[in-house]
Amino acid sequence: MFSAADLPPTIPVFPLPGALLLPRARLPLHIFEPRYLAMLDDTLKTSHRLIGMIQPCEAPGGKEKGLHAIGCAGRVTGFSETEDGRYMITLSGISRFRIQKEASGFTAYRRMDVSWEGFGRDLGPAETDAGFHRERFLGLLGRYFDQAGLSTDWDSLKEAENELLVNSLSMLCPFDPEDKQALLEAPSLSTRRETLVTLIEFALRGGGQGEEIMQ
Repeated sequence: MFSAADLPPTIPVFPLPGALLLPRARLPLHIFEPRYLAMLDDTLKTSHRLIGMIQPCEAPGGKEKGLHAIGCAGRVTGFSETEDGRYMITLSGISRFRIQKEASGFTAYRRMDVSWEGFGRDLGPAETDAGFHRERFLGLLGRYFDQAGLSTDWDSLKEAENELLVNSLSMLCPFDPEDKQALLEAPSLSTRRETLVTLIEFALRGGGQGEEIMQ
């Protein structure tokens, strides 16, 4: 398990619209662009093996893509290489971070100096949510899945712990990138669950038609 002392001051970042990683959750990724293949090769040589997932956003002036201030770092815990040199990897979420500035030095990918302050609970045990009404939530989720044409393993959802359930759905539901960012920045599991419920209810009213992304 990571401690605050294990977290490096500089990490590579992978800007990917709509791809959300949360602490203690896992995100599968397909790496094929040369610059991110280089990023992965360099990351695997480090002791921490951390990559920061971050949402792109419009930079001032709209000339290029900027980055949101807050992302989540994941440790490479699984990878396989295809015959044509691509990678299928798994990131296990460790902690959120706040970007301080672009790191000095040249690489084909972006590296950021980051702060881990304010996200201490990410390194602790799984969070609980005393206000979570599972049956009511699953009923709402069922209506959303029916409307969106989505399917899932309902038996697994019913048995999942509260944090795993809320975080997995936050990562997998096809919400817009800005909505994903709001889920990421939620300060606690209960506020993330409330945000998730709000997004689902909004979609059921016909207000959200987020594009599905492959994760």
